[in-house]
Amino acid sequence: GGWLDEITVSVVTAESAVTQLQAGAIDLYGVGLASSDLPAIEAAGLKKSVEIGGTYYELTYNPYGPVFEGTGKLNPFSSAKVREAMNWLIDRDFLNQEVYAGGGLPKFFSIVTNYPDYADLADVVRPIEAKYAYNPEMANEVITAEMETLGAKLVDGKWTYEGEPVTIIILIRTDHDGTRKPVGDYVANQLETIGFTVDRQYKTSSEASPIWVGGNVADGLFHIYTGAWGATAIDRDMGDNFQFFSTAQSAYSFTTLWQAYACGEEFETLADDLAFNRFKDLGERREAFGKALKMDIECGLRTWLIDGASYAPFNQNVAVTYDIAAGIGNGYLWPLTIRFVDQEGGTLKYGNSDLFVDPWNPIAGSNWSFDGAVQRATTSWGVVFDPHTGLAWPQRIERAEVTVQEGLPVGKTLDWLTLDFAPEISVPADALVDWDVENQVFITAAAKFPEGTTAQVKSVVYYPADLYDTVKWHDGSAFSAADVMMSMIMTFDPGKEGSAIFDEAQASNLESFLSVFKGFKIVSTAPLVIEYYADGFQLDAEINVTTLWPAYAYGEAPWHTIAIANLAEANGELAYSADKADASEIEWTSFIGGPSLEILAGQLATAASESYIPYESTLGQYITAEEAAARYANLQAFYDEHNHFWVGTGPYVLDQAFLTEKTATLVNNPDFPDLADRWARFGEPKIAEVELDGPGQVTIGSEATFDVFVTFQGEAYPADEIKEVKYLLYDATGAVVLVGTATAVAEGQYSVVIPADVTAKLAAGANKIEVAVIPFTVAIPTFQSLDFVTAQ
Repeated sequence: GGWLDEITVSVVTAESAVTQLQAGAIDLYGVGLASSDLPAIEAAGLKKSVEIGGTYYELTYNPYGPVFEGTGKLNPFSSAKVREAMNWLIDRDFLNQEVYAGGGLPKFFSIVTNYPDYADLADVVRPIEAKYAYNPEMANEVITAEMETLGAKLVDGKWTYEGEPVTIIILIRTDHDGTRKPVGDYVANQLETIGFTVDRQYKTSSEASPIWVGGNVADGLFHIYTGAWGATAIDRDMGDNFQFFSTAQSAYSFTTLWQAYACGEEFETLADDLAFNRFKDLGERREAFGKALKMDIECGLRTWLIDGASYAPFNQNVAVTYDIAAGIGNGYLWPLTIRFVDQEGGTLKYGNSDLFVDPWNPIAGSNWSFDGAVQRATTSWGVVFDPHTGLAWPQRIERAEVTVQEGLPVGKTLDWLTLDFAPEISVPADALVDWDVENQVFITAAAKFPEGTTAQVKSVVYYPADLYDTVKWHDGSAFSAADVMMSMIMTFDPGKEGSAIFDEAQASNLESFLSVFKGFKIVSTAPLVIEYYADGFQLDAEINVTTLWPAYAYGEAPWHTIAIANLAEANGELAYSADKADASEIEWTSFIGGPSLEILAGQLATAASESYIPYESTLGQYITAEEAAARYANLQAFYDEHNHFWVGTGPYVLDQAFLTEKTATLVNNPDFPDLADRWARFGEPKIAEVELDGPGQVTIGSEATFDVFVTFQGEAYPADEIKEVKYLLYDATGAVVLVGTATAVAEGQYSVVIPADVTAKLAAGANKIEVAVIPFTVAIPTFQSLDFVTAQ
């Protein structure tokens, strides 16, 4: 089980976190503080996680319009040209220095600066960054022209529409790490300089979420939200970010905001292709990636600002494994590793910057990182992700086999799985490929594809033979194959017209899923063995493993809690998604509080009285009436004790949730099957330290050599742990004129040679050489650059 007896969670502001730690009011602050807070953390003698690029900041625009239905007022950000021009209005370097104390990196794209995809595309992204560098005159020129096209007039230096000022409402977050307030004020000031009136609405996450997530964009209650996002693991393939952040096929499609996204069919096709890697080779993917980067910034649904470095502080007597992208709270391993040094048990006081921001439900509930941190303590997974590389390791599964179509660029690093290639992967006739909503049964491949069908990837996962004996839900119910089958049913049913729980917001997600899903098959229930077929693939075999563990998009859940929530939705009492709840004027389903609890309790009583088996035509093969009755009895007892329906299998049980007070108590799960030290092997991440040396002046037409020194903690970085040392040469205009790979000279030393015929083409003036060191041992490259002068 987990190391601790109990974890208490409370809300602590970023401004007081260090003081609260020093006073002993909390033992750990799970949210990364900004780089500007690093001196205070170190002065207080605290430990810290180091999170690189895992928190990134942006401006989210409301694109509805051109006129808001709710107010009749003009929305300038309905125009892609206005949104695009905001890039020129924002001085990212200024924000980085003034707000983030120089500890972040200017950000122009949804992909994280200096992550593997960015390093690979450096020659593509650098010119785009140069194009959209701070240029307020250009911003004003473009925005002025577009405002006039929209029918607005500049009167005495202020934009008006139909005789009234054009007022921009900015939702400015005041919590989290404290940086979004000065960022929001800066943006407001910049907008005022070009003639806009600005309404600065300062709000916490809990206050802002009902507007930008839960509200209707047509109401016109906001134009800009000061956003920030946190990674949950190192993202080794960020191609899916375009779909997530800029299309209605996003996991956020349950909101009216994402449903309003429309960047054109070509971009949406590119976004889908990149999300599922519909490419023959890496060159084709790279070309699509470059196009998507350009089109995304032109559509401008967001203005990306800063990739931050964050530091979550904790006391010296606390030990915890952190993820170099996700930090502590957003990482998978914190609940599995957190402990007091040289001690078992005890109560740890966990500080969070907010809690219970939106309702919790596994299908379309809260996606806030503050809520997710607590949810992860209650959750198990089929696999978890390496905190240094982002590769998957088995948690609940025992092993896996991955077969990929020949020619696809997939590789393998770890030994717990096998990777094979085949000229063709046939989907078996008895694989389940779709859902018959009327008869509530799965459709087989034989029925849907009588001529047969193929897949690009086949994943086979093997669960341990004692799975059903060792894994128990928090209400005491034994895990079963029915939990897996329910998760697959819920992948289909809410998005199918004719379903009793149909949700239009889920339909686009299902359509996107079906474009690459080719089928699954329960090969065996005891032991549990699952085959999964798909056309979309990831570049790493470890990430192509599909476990079908019932950890839904927004939380883990057994079949019986989903069953009672489905009954409530079918009865028109609750809705999983914010969009459906708003449209139907009913409660957004919450498993942990509010009016939902009474409704769910009523449906539990009904289900128990009937020994109800949901989707009986399918789940009746996996659940008996006696098993159903036992599950409902367990859930009733759990609800009576804990007053909520949040049931997982993780190392800690959500004991009590107080939504008004914003506090929670987690208690040790005595039935958790893993040893506490299972994940204790991760040490300090080996982030490369790079020094670049070479001539300050190069004679035009002569060869130039630069030396690259790569170390970690003062020692040479082993060559067999370095994947690549890539270099880029920029001329005096900032254009990339040469891209290449450095040559290894010795352990920790590489050489970059610029040929004479290349320097011969450089004009006299300032140039730059930049290197990106890409290790195997951590998935975050290190960049370093050196300026030099060319002369005759």
